[in-house]
Amino acid sequence: MNAIHRGTRFYVGRAFLYLILLLLAVVMLIPFVWLISSSLKLDSEVFSIPIKWIPTVPRWQNYVNIWTREDFHLDTYIANTLILTVVVTILQLLTSSFAAYSFAKLRFPGKKTLFMCYVATIAIPWQSYMLPQFIMVGKYFSLNNTLLSMVLLQAFSAFGVFMMRQFYMGVPDELCEAARIDGLSEYGIWARIMLPLSVPALSTLVIFTFVNTWNDFLGPSIYLTQDSVKTIQVGLRRLVTQYGSEYGMIFASSVVSLVPVLLIFLLLQKYFVQGIATSGIKG
Repeated sequence: MNAIHRGTRFYVGRAFLYLILLLLAVVMLIPFVWLISSSLKLDSEVFSIPIKWIPTVPRWQNYVNIWTREDFHLDTYIANTLILTVVVTILQLLTSSFAAYSFAKLRFPGKKTLFMCYVATIAIPWQSYMLPQFIMVGKYFSLNNTLLSMVLLQAFSAFGVFMMRQFYMGVPDELCEAARIDGLSEYGIWARIMLPLSVPALSTLVIFTFVNTWNDFLGPSIYLTQDSVKTIQVGLRRLVTQYGSEYGMIFASSVVSLVPVLLIFLLLQKYFVQGIATSGIKG
């Protein structure tokens, strides 16, 4: 009987936990449902009380307007953001994984000190050095109003190095030693052994980097002031400023800006939890 009671309590507790998680998921999804619903409404219906979750007549014209407005270049903003995000993500994968391999598997003087100094930069907020950085990029490199300036500033990530190093620390050193005996160079070990083994960690880094770069507003608003090089987040701000009363069009643009982020997460979600878990095997 005791075993039966324990089993019953276990399943009741599990069912209660699932119910709580389901309720939390619903609460977290409410803003996104309201966003999508509002993007299909007339401007006068967006803030109506009570809330109409399903528009009586969906207004698809809101999505047409954001692409056809002559003074709002959504296609240009998305193209700029996509180029910047993809290039930065690829560069961070390469630089972070390669530097992490050096810190995890190579031996050289001052390795621990250098690693600790590099990782310590995570604690320094970007706002504290953005002014000298802006002066350096504009005065010495003349790269203001270019996507290249944003690429160079974001090509390296201390967080990415830290996360990839944690993963590489869990890879047995015997694999590297065996590869060296077989004649592989350090570049070969990194490319043929480390990268294939680190797909979960790399996928996690892709999600973090892609989302942060795509959603970045402060950096592009400082360095990219010309309309031809603005990103989607800066473009949305311009849309809100100029067309603050056209809520349907604003929400439609917000929905479009969320699509690439959702696609990346859905494609890589199966590696996400595994990458987070395996990146903390060793310190």
